Amino acid sequence: MSEYGTKDARDYVAIYTPKTELEPERVCLVVVDIQYATGSPATGLGALLDAQGKLDTADYRWTRIAEKVMPNSKRLLDFFRARDLRRVFLTYGSEVEDYSDLTGQLRTLCTATKNRVGEREHEIVDELKPWPNERVFNKITPSAFASTPIDLVLSKAYGVDTLLFCGVSTNMCVEHTQRDAASYGYHCFMVEDACGADSQEMHDAAVTVIQRLYGTVISTDAAIEQLQAALGREQRASLVEA
Repeated sequence: MSEYGTKDARDYVAIYTPKTELEPERVCLVVVDIQYATGSPATGLGALLDAQGKLDTADYRWTRIAEKVMPNSKRLLDFFRARDLRRVFLTYGSEVEDYSDLTGQLRTLCTATKNRVGEREHEIVDELKPWPNERVFNKITPSAFASTPIDLVLSKAYGVDTLLFCGVSTNMCVEHTQRDAASYGYHCFMVEDACGADSQEMHDAAVTVIQRLYGTVISTDAAIEQLQAALGREQRASLVEA
């Protein structure tokens, strides 16, 4: 078993995944879909399941979000904010009243969970509420690269080439966006203990696949340590130059 509970994650293909380091001036944190629609047991999906008497069927999801995704995503976001490093948020949901801008892939889910712009369910949870200078990309597909201008902003405006992913769901919008990011040429990191899915099996499957040419799997502690060390090197270098 590997560090993340998946068997033989670093296999004969995974060993060819490009190796890279987290460099502060080149990295952007991507916070994926931590919304009231599917990120809280009290609203959206949680309220729907509760009304159906099925809330306990998603116990793993709510526990993972409360114990791992939320606290670790906030640690990462606070770190990036304190040092003014690049960060963006992703949401998903309809941008019109009748959900007609969504294909069948997302329309039924978003309709059932009231996930559209203007509804509380569409909002990012208050603990991670974006600041006015933080960009939010709303998706109408699982991958941000399929339905938002994220590549234009990241590559042209921000000038970054490395992405650090956290959020939900590991095997859906996190994995899908990271796969596409890798295809666009970004160096990608999945922060394993800041991501969550509907089951451990789904989460572990995504973690295994991501390591096969799509990027590196890392912990919150390790990501912060790498970035802190790089910032320290930059600070020492600037003092020498001065």
